[in-house]
Amino acid sequence: MNRIHALGLIPFIGMLGGLPFANKATPYVLGMPFLLFWIVLWVVLTSVVMTIINSIDPANQKEDI
Repeated sequence: MNRIHALGLIPFIGMLGGLPFANKATPYVLGMPFLLFWIVLWVVLTSVVMTIINSIDPANQKEDI
């Protein structure tokens, strides 16, 4: 497995693997219950990770003329 595939797994593991640990309603972060904050955080981080994958993907390195 190369680094692009490993980076693609990070959001999946973070969102689904972290849910049992983040399943708390009492602490509020930015006015949201912690579980909702956790999901919103990983949606934003998924966009960041996909941008990184797009920039290091060799198929996107060649210029279209």
